[in-house]
Amino acid sequence: MTALLEIKGLKTYFHTDAGTVKAVDEISLHVDPGRTLGIVGESGSGKSVTSLTVMKLLPQAASSIEAGEISFLGQDLIKLPDSEMRKIRGKDISMIFQEPGTALNPVHRVGDQVMEAILLHQNVSTAEARQRTIELFEEVGIENAEEKIRSYPHEMSGGQKQRVMIAMALSCKPKLLIADEPTTALDVTIQAQILELLRDLRDNRQMSLLFITHDLGVIAEIADDVAVMYRGRVVEYKPVVEIFENPQHPYTKGLLACRPQPDMNYKRLPTVSDFMKTTIKEDGELELTEITPRAEDLERMKNQGRGRLLSPEAELKQLGHPWKPEDHPSDTKLIPADQQTLLSVQDLKVYFPLKKGVLSRVYDHVRAVDGISFNVYRGQTLGLVGESGCGKTTTGRAIMKLVQATEGKIFFEGTDLVPLTEREMKPFRRKIQIIFQDPYASLNPRLTVQGMLTEAMKVNGVGSNKNDRLQRAAQLLVEVGLLAEHLGRYPHEFSGGQRQRICIARALAVEPEFIICDESVSALDVSVQAQVCNLLKDLQEERNLTYIFISHDLSVVKFMSDMMAVMNDGKIVEFGPAESIYAHPQQEYTQKLISAIPNDSLDNIRTHQRQREERQQAVAKG
Repeated sequence: MTALLEIKGLKTYFHTDAGTVKAVDEISLHVDPGRTLGIVGESGSGKSVTSLTVMKLLPQAASSIEAGEISFLGQDLIKLPDSEMRKIRGKDISMIFQEPGTALNPVHRVGDQVMEAILLHQNVSTAEARQRTIELFEEVGIENAEEKIRSYPHEMSGGQKQRVMIAMALSCKPKLLIADEPTTALDVTIQAQILELLRDLRDNRQMSLLFITHDLGVIAEIADDVAVMYRGRVVEYKPVVEIFENPQHPYTKGLLACRPQPDMNYKRLPTVSDFMKTTIKEDGELELTEITPRAEDLERMKNQGRGRLLSPEAELKQLGHPWKPEDHPSDTKLIPADQQTLLSVQDLKVYFPLKKGVLSRVYDHVRAVDGISFNVYRGQTLGLVGESGCGKTTTGRAIMKLVQATEGKIFFEGTDLVPLTEREMKPFRRKIQIIFQDPYASLNPRLTVQGMLTEAMKVNGVGSNKNDRLQRAAQLLVEVGLLAEHLGRYPHEFSGGQRQRICIARALAVEPEFIICDESVSALDVSVQAQVCNLLKDLQEERNLTYIFISHDLSVVKFMSDMMAVMNDGKIVEFGPAESIYAHPQQEYTQKLISAIPNDSLDNIRTHQRQREERQQAVAKG
């Protein structure tokens, strides 16, 4: 079989003031007609740069292709003039970008943006392009397509915007579709829908797919072949079944191991560093040494750390999960019946008014949080899980008084926070901290790490003097896995995982009792996610911290949480011990969340491959 796309010895380098960065360093790959090649790796591995090189979308002033060949339909794209490449780009090769919110033009209707691509590459009238756009919207599963083509990007959900991007990419019937992290920012349920849609479109249109992600679980759902990239190089390249059945490279083994699985019984997540060690040689090259985890190390990951800390027995019974010791691990403990709650939320409502007209009259409300109640005890972790828009983040912000509650009570150590003025709230702000989803957006780019940490201490009266605060800041960095010499650096000088550690250090700087983790690991690579989850657990045990852990990923919430609350449409639809809810979900919505988790079992991968072959045969027969 002749490859549709073949990459040979490709080298893409970036030239910076600090030196040359070998983003892609002599890789060779191929994509066969009608098949899916998955490229997987962490941020900085070179996977996105590979796709941008294929599309010739790299900034010419800062980058250069040092060597290699990219053959597509017999043409070397590297040697192709820009005028000829523009004819191929968008027509024969299309691309779905990672963040649809930034890839779509906010001032143009989504239908017009798809029509523009059709009119650019096809000799059709405006009316024909409009009809074709409606058909594409229907094909990718957008309801009320004729109406939706008139929407602006901000009027659509994340899943709908991603479907618009897919429709745009498919508008000219490409032979190769490049999907660069198309599901990373989506809820697990929307992710499952997008993966199913891409599978169906690939098979029905008999096109090829180059799918880029950092999550091997997603790769298991869609890829035929897998290339694992690490620091610009392909370290393992096999059919998907072989990658999961018999991984050879230590990096691949580490990526597979560090994903939290719903049925996992580990108290600590394995990380890539448990499977390989990297050292820098004199010539600047990296040397990888494989580490085989010992049986006692794996046993330590299962057993080291505290067991689950569940709510009092009477409360469990009231929630519909009566205490049965035989249903839980032996180290599971119950909060004593006479222990007071640290946080008690009672009938909390947060409504946002909808206004219209010249006088901005309120005609309705968005019921973001609609009458929820729950308790959190000292030392516990409560997981809040649900899709985007379910109200979980608004709940966290209402507890912090970053949004005002419409009704209800929020008791912290017996004090209702809802009626407090900003001055009265100040002592509680030291006790209650929050870690946001995007570490870069939540850090001041003009402050050094030292400035951020010591400023928080000074405002909240932590530390006796400047030197004391500086020493505390240095100790905090070491505690979260960074170095004291990092104090003088700015946020842009750190990786995403390091920035999230800085956010954790900033939250700890004021010595809080309670931390709200709002999607704090959702934007991280799976390997970095594992490190941060382990860190949060270690800090909880050392400092007796209490967490609310907010996420749309039920696997991560189950790993982190003692108790779990499932939210939908502003209400809590299921509440109980995290393990019990996963093992025996009572609500259909919870069952849907669990079923949407990517399944990387060998049986599931083989099933996908068998179904794939059957669909291909059916399409070939017409």
